[in-house]
Amino acid sequence: MSSPIAEELAKNQQTISVAEFFEKNRQILGFDSAPRCLITTVKEAVDNALDAAEESDILPDILLQIERTGKDTLAVIIEDNGPGIVREQIPKVFAKLLYGSRFHALKQSRGQQGIGISAAVLYSQLTTGLQTKIVSKIGPESPAHYYEVMINTSTNDPEILKDEIADWDRPHGTRVEMEMEASYVKGRRQSIQEYLKATAIVNPHARLTLIEPDGNEIVFERVTDKLPKAPDEILPHPHGIEMGTLMKMLRYTERQKLGAFLRYSFSKIGLNTAEEICKTAGLNFEKEPREITRLEAKKLLEAFSKVKIMSPPTNCLSPIGEKLTYKGLNKEFNVDFIATTTRSPSVYSGNPFIVEVGIAYGGDLPKDDKIDIMRFANRVPLLYQQGGCVTTHAVESIKWKQYGLNQPGGGIPTGPAVILVHVASTNVPFTSESKDAIADIPEIKDEIELGIKDVARKLNRYINRQGTLKKRREKEVIITKVLPNMASTLAETLDREEPDINPVVAKIMGNVLVNRQFSRNEDNSVDVSIRIVNYANKSHEFDLHEMLPYGIKNASPEPKTTSLGDDFDYKWTLNIPSNSSKVINYSIVSITDDELSRLPSVTIEGIEDELVTGAKAIKEIV
Repeated sequence: MSSPIAEELAKNQQTISVAEFFEKNRQILGFDSAPRCLITTVKEAVDNALDAAEESDILPDILLQIERTGKDTLAVIIEDNGPGIVREQIPKVFAKLLYGSRFHALKQSRGQQGIGISAAVLYSQLTTGLQTKIVSKIGPESPAHYYEVMINTSTNDPEILKDEIADWDRPHGTRVEMEMEASYVKGRRQSIQEYLKATAIVNPHARLTLIEPDGNEIVFERVTDKLPKAPDEILPHPHGIEMGTLMKMLRYTERQKLGAFLRYSFSKIGLNTAEEICKTAGLNFEKEPREITRLEAKKLLEAFSKVKIMSPPTNCLSPIGEKLTYKGLNKEFNVDFIATTTRSPSVYSGNPFIVEVGIAYGGDLPKDDKIDIMRFANRVPLLYQQGGCVTTHAVESIKWKQYGLNQPGGGIPTGPAVILVHVASTNVPFTSESKDAIADIPEIKDEIELGIKDVARKLNRYINRQGTLKKRREKEVIITKVLPNMASTLAETLDREEPDINPVVAKIMGNVLVNRQFSRNEDNSVDVSIRIVNYANKSHEFDLHEMLPYGIKNASPEPKTTSLGDDFDYKWTLNIPSNSSKVINYSIVSITDDELSRLPSVTIEGIEDELVTGAKAIKEIV
């Protein structure tokens, strides 16, 4: 006879849907404060838009508009130029949690759980009781479909309130509008503007436009028209497989033989490796996978660690690259120095990953504050839980004093610097469902530390060199104050024209001297001669630019010419040994003396300004 108490308890047992669970535990997904709710919503929508556009070879163009609808409520509108969503899928994508296409795909992507944008829809209806409005169009000849949806939290199914054809002038894309309790903040790291700024840095191919509640428009322009390399999907690697997963794979495989199962279910297992694994595990190569017992599966798992298996392929990853990381930082920060590095691919638990690091220094950055740590995973900014992230722990573990930054009391150093760390992986080990911090995986921490030390060494060389250049500047200031007075006095005494002191200054300082002279011809053309003398005790390689609004003729040597609208950039690449000189000659057909006097100065790219006399010098043109 059953217990009456047990029977009563049994009556209360029931299944709850995932939507109902997150309805009561929304903080797990990052909806735990008014500012953060807005950032989480925007983040999930932008992630989806970027992924969809890239997968369709479309340069992303995303518009985000925030409108104030009440004292504590905001309308969030996200519009993209992606491929759109087919009609049947629209309600499920936005109103069904854990519905997506990337969860089982082993390749780098921003969103893999299928929980982000639908969680934002759930939060919207939970706080305002309003439906989410969606317009999507898959092509110029296709109609735009308009939906209004809510989530039935009891069943985790979409409730369709409206389904109709709409007029929309975009050729393709998706527009989402939802209203929610949230607050829009400005002037701090955890804000919409800072999130979009960070997103723009690591997604330099995207254009992001923000219209703030007060109508102010901010555009984060793209700096490249080249889409990132699309990652390829790979098979799971044996080193990342756990016992339960292996047994499930054995049970449901369509392969009839164990050898074939190993070869076609895992990456980097060929015929010889499969035979060696079976031999090590003491299993028959021809045995049917479904007949493998738990004990035999355990032996198979042990064989994976004993047999030498190549690391997983890395074509499943799409790193930003050093050049574009540089451009991204240079676009968003006014700084004096930037260094970047992309580490070689590594592996943790069978998951390939790549760490990229950039450091920006000087310029407008605050000198006495803690440095800013910008954390990213699969090109997505991580704005919260900084203290619990492996990236922060890696920064804190480094002795920054030896790299030129103060580190009072240990921890995060101080100084005018920004550190960017990007982890790209098929499976980023986040510490929670809100995906705000990366777990302390030793392999990942080691790679981050090595990447940071690489750019920190470059920074230290720059800081030391700046100290040397500062002394040169002080010396040059003294010289340029004394010599003009001497030259002026001497010219007056000898009743002669005051001489050009630049050659003397360059020789004393050991600089590169650039001397441009003009000579007018009878046909009114002008011959231009640029003499470059290297007074330094080492050779210098650099590019010399003449940026002119005129065409030139008879150039010797011939420059590389780039059209800049109505102007031209003439570039000569030179390598001048110590105590040597070179001459560049060209002609301008028709130019007045007034126009000649207003020509921009010669520009040298690749040498510090302190090492050049007679020209404008820049370290690098990006």
